[in-house]
Amino acid sequence: MKKVLFTTLIMMSLNAIGQNVMSPELLWKLGRVTPLGLSKDEKNVVFKVTTPSIEENKSHSKFYTLPVNGGNATEIKDTKDVLKDKNVSPDGKFLVYNEEVKIDKVLGKDFYPNLDKSDAQIYDGLDYRHWDTWNEGKFNHVFYKENKEGAAGIDILREETFDSPQKPFGGDEDYIWSPDGKSILYVCKKKAGTAYAISTNTNIYEYNLETQKTVNRTEDNLGYDMAPQFSPTGNLTWLQMKRDGYEADKNDIIVDFKGIKTNLTANWDGTVDHFIWSKDGKNVFFVAPVDGTKQLFTVNFPGLTRIAITVRQLTNGDFDVNDLVGFSGDDIIVTRTDMNHAAEIFSYNLKKNTWKQLSNVNTETYKTLTLSKTEKRYVTTTDGKKMLVWVILPPNFDATKKYPTLLYCQGGPQSALTQSYSYRWNFSLMAAKGYVVVAPNRRGMPGHGVEWNEQISKDWGGQVMDDYLSAIDDVAKESYVDKSRLGCVGASYGGYSVFYLAGIHNKRFKTFIAHDGVFNTQSMFGTTEEVFFNNWDFGGAYWEKDNAVAQKTYTTFNPASLAQNWNTPILIVQGGKDFRVPIGQGQEAFQAAQLRGIKSRLLYFPEENHWVLKPQNAQVWQGEFFKWLKETL
Repeated sequence: MKKVLFTTLIMMSLNAIGQNVMSPELLWKLGRVTPLGLSKDEKNVVFKVTTPSIEENKSHSKFYTLPVNGGNATEIKDTKDVLKDKNVSPDGKFLVYNEEVKIDKVLGKDFYPNLDKSDAQIYDGLDYRHWDTWNEGKFNHVFYKENKEGAAGIDILREETFDSPQKPFGGDEDYIWSPDGKSILYVCKKKAGTAYAISTNTNIYEYNLETQKTVNRTEDNLGYDMAPQFSPTGNLTWLQMKRDGYEADKNDIIVDFKGIKTNLTANWDGTVDHFIWSKDGKNVFFVAPVDGTKQLFTVNFPGLTRIAITVRQLTNGDFDVNDLVGFSGDDIIVTRTDMNHAAEIFSYNLKKNTWKQLSNVNTETYKTLTLSKTEKRYVTTTDGKKMLVWVILPPNFDATKKYPTLLYCQGGPQSALTQSYSYRWNFSLMAAKGYVVVAPNRRGMPGHGVEWNEQISKDWGGQVMDDYLSAIDDVAKESYVDKSRLGCVGASYGGYSVFYLAGIHNKRFKTFIAHDGVFNTQSMFGTTEEVFFNNWDFGGAYWEKDNAVAQKTYTTFNPASLAQNWNTPILIVQGGKDFRVPIGQGQEAFQAAQLRGIKSRLLYFPEENHWVLKPQNAQVWQGEFFKWLKETL
C-alpha cells in the first residue's frame, strides 16, 4: 500500500512539474550558450555558458568542451590551451590585439590642466556620444607585438582618430592576419566628427608589417565593408553593403580572387547575416533570414571559371540557425533557437540533412515546462500582398476559451522577426502569462525579398501601419481572441509603432506599452547619435522645407502630431543612457499622456541603454510589463 501511494505521489509530482510554465525569474536563470570555436584537434566544441544572478545583479560564466559527435560536456578552467588563438600570426611570431588610446582633447582638464576637477566636455563636431558612452577623445586601436613576454606593442593606427575595433560592438573579429602572416587586415570607418555621424562607409584596410604601409582593400565601395576572413585557398572575403548611410542595405558576400572581386550573392533576393568557408574553399555557407526564420544556405565559388554561381537553402523548419562554429566531417556545427528554446549547439549533417542536438544546457529545465505553441499564418495586406504572421498560443491552449491578445511590433525597423529567443521580449513568457501574441512580419523585414525589406524606409507611418492592423484584425476573427482585450506592445521602431498606432487605432486596443520608442521625429533627428540612420529613413532634415519626403516624416508620420487623438492607457519605458533613441522621446510621450489626462506610467532606467541588461532591472521590467497588462487589459 505504501509503495502504491509513493508511486502515485511521484506521478502526481511529475504531472505537476509538467504543468509549470515559463516565469520571469526562470527566464533569467537559464544558461546562455556562446560557442567559442572548435578545439585545436577539431574533436570538441568549446563554448561558454553565462548565467545571470538576480541576487548579485551580475552574471557568471563557465567554459566547457563537448565532443563534436555528441556526449557529455566537460568544464574547463580556461580556453587558452584548448582553442587555437586566432590573434597569433600563422608563423607564431607575432600577436595582434587592441587597446583604447587617448588622442583628442575633449575634457575640460585636457585644455586646462590646473582645473583637474572640472567635468566639462568640449566638442567641435558630432559623434560626441555613441550608443551609451560619451566620447572622451579615446579610440580603439589595433596593435601587434612579438609573441614573447615583455615585447613592446606597435600601434598600426598611430595618431589616427578612428576606431578599430568599431564602436560600440566591434571586437577581435574586426581584425585578422593574412595567411602568410605578413599583414594585418582590419575594419575601420576613417571619418571623424560630423562626417562619421552621417556615414556607414567602413572599409577593410591591410597593414604590411615590413613596409608599415596601409592599403584600403575596399576603397571602391561606399557602404559597409565588414567581417573579413580568408578562404582556405587564401582569398580575402567579406560582407558588403553598397550604399553609404543605409545600415540595412542588402548584405552580400564578396570574394577578392587575384584582384577580381566577385559578388557571390548579387543575384539572390536576400541578405546575409554571417558566413563561413568550407574546408576545401569551394563553397561558402551562410545564415540568412527567410519566411520568418533564419536558415542555413550555401553558395559555390567558381573562381575564374564560367561555372554558374548558385545559392541553395539547406535547412528548413520553425527554428533559427544562428552561430556557424565549424565543420566536423560531413557535419556543420551551429547553434539553434526557437521561440520556446534558448540557444543550444547542434550539428547538421550536410549529406543526410539530419540534425543532432549536442549541448543540453537548458534541456532539463524545459522538460519541466508546458510550452507555448507557435503557428504560421499568412494574411492578405491592404495592397494585396501575403504577409507572414506568427501567432503564439498560451500553454494548455483551449480554443473554446477567449484570451487577451497582444500585437507585437518589432524594432529595427529592418530587423528580422524570426524564431529567435529573447530574454526580454520573450513570446513564450507572454503566452505563459495567458496572452495570445500576434507577431507580423510587416513591411521592412528581411527574409521576404529586398523590395519588401526596403519599403519601410521613408514610409514609417505608411503601409507598415496598415500591415499591423491587417494582422491584428485577421487574428481577431478567431473565436479564441477576446476582441475587447487587445493590447499593442513594442520597442525602438516598435515603440514608434505603438505611439503612432495610439493615434490611429480607432479604439481597437485597450492598452499600449512602448519601450525606447520614437515619439517626435523632429527632436529625434536633433538628438540621436547616428545621423546617417535618420537621414536615410526619414528622407532628410526637418529644415529641408522643399523636401516633400522628409516633411511627410516630420508631419504626417510624426506620432507627436497625433497625440491629440490619444485616448488609451499607455506604459512608457525609457533608458537614461539610450543615445540611439534619447531620453527626451520617452519624456515627451509621457508628458503628453499626463497632460491629456490619460492613464499612463513612466518606467525609467537611469543606467540602462537601448536595452535592459542588469538582472534586477530586467526583473523590474518584466514585473511592470505584466502588472500594467493586468491593470489595463
